[in-house]
Parts: sequence; C-alpha cells; structure tokens
Amino acid sequence: MAGAAVVPSLLLLLLLLTAFGVAAVVAATGMTGSRSSCTRRCGNISIPYPFGVEPGCYHAAGFNLTCNQLENPPKLFLGDGTVQVIKISVPKATVRINSSSVNLTFDGRNTTMHRKWGSGLPRSGPYFLSDMRNRLLVVGCGVQVDLRVGTRDNIVLGSCTTVCSSILQGPSRSNDTMYVASFNGNCSGIGCCETDIALSFPVYHLHGSLLYGNQDFNPEVSVYITDAAFNYVKEVLYTEKAPEALTATLKWVIGNSTCPANATAPECRSANSACRDSISSGIQHLGRVCSCSDGYHGNPYIPGGCKDINECKLPGMCYGTCLNFPGTFQCQCPDGTYGNPLIKGGCIIMKISIKGITIGLGVGGGLGLLVVALAPFIRRKIKIQKMKRMREMHFNQNDGLLLRQLISQNANISERMIIALRELEKATNNFDKGCVIGGGGHGVVFKGNLYLNVVAIKKSKIVVQREINEFINELVILSQVNHRNVVKLLGCCLETKVPLLVYEFISNGTLYHHLHVKGPTSLPLDYRLRIALEVARALSYLHSAASMPIIHRDIKSSNILLDDSLTAKVSDFGASRYIAIDQTGVTTTVQGTIGYLDPMYYNTGRLTDKSDVFSFGVVLVEMLTRKKPFFYRSDNGDGLVSHFTSLLAEGKLDSIIDSQVMEEEDGEILEIAMLATLCTKSKGEDRPTMREVEMTLENLLVKKKRVTCNTTPKRYDQNQTRNHYISIERVTNEASRQYTMEVEILLSAIYQQS
Repeated sequence: MAGAAVVPSLLLLLLLLTAFGVAAVVAATGMTGSRSSCTRRCGNISIPYPFGVEPGCYHAAGFNLTCNQLENPPKLFLGDGTVQVIKISVPKATVRINSSSVNLTFDGRNTTMHRKWGSGLPRSGPYFLSDMRNRLLVVGCGVQVDLRVGTRDNIVLGSCTTVCSSILQGPSRSNDTMYVASFNGNCSGIGCCETDIALSFPVYHLHGSLLYGNQDFNPEVSVYITDAAFNYVKEVLYTEKAPEALTATLKWVIGNSTCPANATAPECRSANSACRDSISSGIQHLGRVCSCSDGYHGNPYIPGGCKDINECKLPGMCYGTCLNFPGTFQCQCPDGTYGNPLIKGGCIIMKISIKGITIGLGVGGGLGLLVVALAPFIRRKIKIQKMKRMREMHFNQNDGLLLRQLISQNANISERMIIALRELEKATNNFDKGCVIGGGGHGVVFKGNLYLNVVAIKKSKIVVQREINEFINELVILSQVNHRNVVKLLGCCLETKVPLLVYEFISNGTLYHHLHVKGPTSLPLDYRLRIALEVARALSYLHSAASMPIIHRDIKSSNILLDDSLTAKVSDFGASRYIAIDQTGVTTTVQGTIGYLDPMYYNTGRLTDKSDVFSFGVVLVEMLTRKKPFFYRSDNGDGLVSHFTSLLAEGKLDSIIDSQVMEEEDGEILEIAMLATLCTKSKGEDRPTMREVEMTLENLLVKKKRVTCNTTPKRYDQNQTRNHYISIERVTNEASRQYTMEVEILLSAIYQQS
C-alpha cells in the first residue's frame, strides 16, 4: 500500500517538472516571439516581432495585435481591435493605421465643438504620431479647427480654416452640396483646408468653431489626421460624403528609457544591430529603437535578424566585377580594363602589347602570393573605399556640387569653406564625447582644433532632406556675414547624412547661463544693457545691412554667446531664413522656441523681421526680471510677457524687476520696460524695427553716462507710466492680447532648448 501511494506522488512531481520545463521553453522563446505557433501574417499584412497576436509572441503590452478572421480578407488591429493596422515597418519604427474621421456636427445651439483624436491607441504607449508625414485635414466649410495638446488643451499646434463657396458665389447654398476649390491639387481653404503637424504626440484635441453666427447654418465637418494625399481637381463640385477614414502614420518606441551609455540594449538581439534614441522634430521621446548596422538589413529584435545586404545584386551599385563581403562589398574593373567601376561606362579597355602580357604572366604567380599576404590590408582598403563612396554620395545628396558652383561664382567665398569629414574627425578625436560642449533637441556641439584654430562644430541629430537647395544658398549668404556681434560661420562638411556646420569658438558661455546663475546677483545692469545693444546691432545688421536680409527666427538668451570680454555674439542660424529685398516676408513651417516665439508668426506662418523684434523684446524682459520665459507662470496663469505688461500698466513694475537691477539702475528701467512692451506687441506692424530699437538703446546708454549714479530703488506708479509715451489703456489691452496668444502656444518646459 505504501509503495502504491508513492507512485501517484512521483507522477505528480513528474507532471510539475514537465509543466515547468514547458513554461521555461515558452518564456525563453517568447522573448523573441520565435515560436512556430506565433501568427506572423493576418490577411496580406506581415506581423514582425516585436509585434504579435498570441501571448508570448510580442515584446510587451502595446505591441499586442488582434487579427479579425471574420473579415474577408482578415483585418489586423492594435490591441483590443479598435484601430486598424495597414502596414508595420520595423526598420522605420512605424505603423500605418486607418485613422477614422472625427465628425463635428453643429446643431445651431452650439458654436464650438470639442473632440479627441487618438483615444483608440493604447494608453500606456508605445505610439505617437509621426511628425514627418501627417497633417491636419478639414473637409467642410465655415469653421476653424484648432489642433491642441496639453493638460488643459491650451497649447495650439496648428489651425485650419475653411470658408464656404457661397461667400464668393452668392448666398444660394444647398445643405448637401458645396464647392471644393483647390490649388495645384491641394486644399485651398474653400470647402477644405490642411496644415502640417509640427510636433508629435500620442493624443490630440480638436476644437472646432463656427465662423458665422447664423444659427440656421449647421455644417457637418469631417476632420482627419492623415498621411494620405487628398487632392481635388480645380473647382470640383463635391456632393458625396467625406471618407470615413484615411491612413495615418505612427511611430513607436521600445522600452521606457534611452539607450544605455556603455552597453547594448537588451532588445537589440541580432548581431550587427545597434540601439538609437527616438527623436522626432527635435523632441526626444522617452524610449529607444533598434536598427541594423550599415551594410545589413532585417529585424534587429530577433537573433540573426539582421542579414547582410548583397550589394552586388542591387542595381547601380557596381558596373564591374562585384564581390560581396559581410557588411560591405568590393567592386573593381574586369581584367583588361581600368577606371571607375562605380559609374556606368567607367571601366575603359586597356591597350596592352604581347610583351606586356608575357611579363604580366611571369610575375602573376608572385603577385598572387603577395595578395594573400596583404589580405588584411586589402580588406581595410575595401572598407576605406566604401566609406569614401558613402561620403561622396552624401556630398552629392547635400548638393555639394551646387555649393562649389556658387563658390566659383562668388570670389568673396573661400574654397576652404567646404571642409572634409576627415579634418573634422581629426579635430574632434573622431567626435569623442569628451569634446561635447553643448547641445539640445536638434543637435550636439563639439569643440575642436581645426587648422590651428579652436572651432565649434554643430552635428545635427535629425535628418531632413527637404529644402537642401535653400540650405546651401543660406549657407553661402551666412558665410558672408561679417559683424563683430555675430558668430562667424567658417564652413561646412557635406560628407555626412546631415551637413556639419563649423563656427568660430566663443569661450564664455551663453547669456542664459550668466543670467540664471544661482544666488541673488548676476550680470551687472550696465553689462546687460550693453549686451542688449550689441544684440540689437547684430539683428539690425542682419535685417537691413546684410547683402540679403536675414531673419534669425530663434533669438533667445541661450543663442547669445559671450566671449572673454562679455561681448555678445548672436549664434545658431540653423533656423534662419533670408528674404529677397523686394519681399516683405515668407510663409514657412513655424520654427523657434516657445516663450520667445512671435504669436503672429506662430498662428499665420508668415515670417517677417518683426518676428525677431518680438523675440528680442522677450530677451529684454528676461534681462530685467531674470525670469525664464518658457517656465514662468504668474499666480493668475499669465506668461512672463503678459504679466510683465500688466504690472507695467498697474504701476507695480518693481514687484517683478530683478532686485539687483533695482539697486543698480539710474532711472532708465521704465524706458527699457516700455521698449520691451513695444517690441512684444501682438501685431507685428505695431512693433519698431531693429534699427529703431538699436537707436533707442544707444540714446539711453549715452544719457545714462551723463546721469550721476543713484542707488535708491525706484518704484513706478501709474502716473509715471501714464505720462510716458504709451497709455495705461493701451498697455492693459496689450497685456490681455498677449495672455490670449501666449496660452495658445505655451509648451511644457521639457521641450525647451537651452
């Protein structure tokens, strides 16, 4: 009996061990979803790891998919099955989805509507909208739709307005028909409108407002966030319902942190793979992705997923004899020819005499042995040749030939402006991390020694291939800028995926870091005013004295460098634009830093020199208060500029002015505060030019030198402000307008670049 009782116990133990072993195998294989039972296709859509359908077949929550086999053909969905998946790309870290339209139906009682886009996406991530492909599209008329983010939906990222054709063609209009006018196949604003989405987030809020107050006007509006082309033939009569959905592209990240500094990320399981941080529009999303190394392609998330690219099978890679090697290849002209095998017709037939052939055969055996001995050297040369070809390819893609042509046409530009990549690698010890002296969302700045001179080399993190021609033209113009208060652009390197820019090195940091040091004291007031005048001189020169007017577009305290004598140098022209002399402005994609950004430019996309004036006015306020424009919020929720303007109108300016400034000033603070208010007016035409600002500051400093020092703190009441050249009512109204516009564009401080 005892022996019989032991048998069930042994069987139970054996079953437990077997189950444990199976679970271990499932766990081990589930890490890469390599089980043969994992569904890797749904209809005609491939499902690569880290995505999967069954538990254990995907990386983590958020990467689980649902395949609806009841549909014909089967359809693939994210998560629980509300967002349809069209395509998954592992190399690009993107998912293309079917993005349902958001319908805004106005019933006559309400003139505003609020809806949400992205509610079907997993709340825990890992998805966010791709900034390079998508845009806001509105089909309908008589409405304005704002695209917003933020905890209180108070940050406007884009706005789109459509008008009805009846405004242009008369009052007759039917509720089920409308005209959709287009320009070159794109929405014109009549019946439909569209705008690019500059920043990527997982969720957006859509705010729709009726343009006309007529309660009988009840339009039905379809709003999309889409990457699909939605073109119309000019003056098409639109009578059908708008599409229920259009495609959109999402990016995704894996993990919830950036890449390890000195180790390979555990998710990158394939040999010949690497980890890279997720960057979008200069914003670093908390996460990382894996990619195959150069010369390899495939899936870096599974062992052995990165396969060697056989360059010999790719068209246009080699027009001679091609030999493929792991991660690289060798291309040479066939026997009896010489030349460049990388271009069509590059190999030329050699004319060799019989005597030459005999001699060649005689030494051939010895050369064969020599080649074997020199095999490591040959491999190294092959690698060098491949790197050289890559540099040549990047040089051509970045329009290096155009730059050379422009240099040859302009004797004032030195040929040394084009700098070879090997020179910059030598100058920075191959871009060693120890040479990094700064950077932000858009790039990293290295310190290096080039041609016996100390230089600053800016290396961008993101790749934008658009407007390369304009970049080259602006590069040529900036190379000719010669002003003591502008950082000199020395040259560029076009042999990398993104051009590298080389500037003179300025040793004493930025105005931002000098202003915002810890402790009660910072730069003396005299220094601040002199620096303000020097920046005004630089901007006045760029706007009106340069060979082609240049708008900086990103004036802020962190872009004002100080040399050993604390002389100001305006820097970072990465966002700058030049404007033809016969133009008053240009329409561009909005760029700049929130807190310093001109609200009129932000809302309209129309860039003028008055946009720099606004940013300079913010810097003036920052100098007087030592408050950070992108962080500051008053007790009432006002931004720095609107709060400063309100206090000026109320005669309470001393409550926000830096205490050190109050102690050192001689009565000039009110004039500077009024100048800052003029510069930050909501309408660009009400602002002074930078030349007028420069002259005002010069006169103020001359007058200051004549005044005997008086260290008694000043208090500015309403009567003093009223008697100056701007009225209390005007200042109060301006503060109200500033608050409204600031709320629209204020972003979280994590996106500021300092």
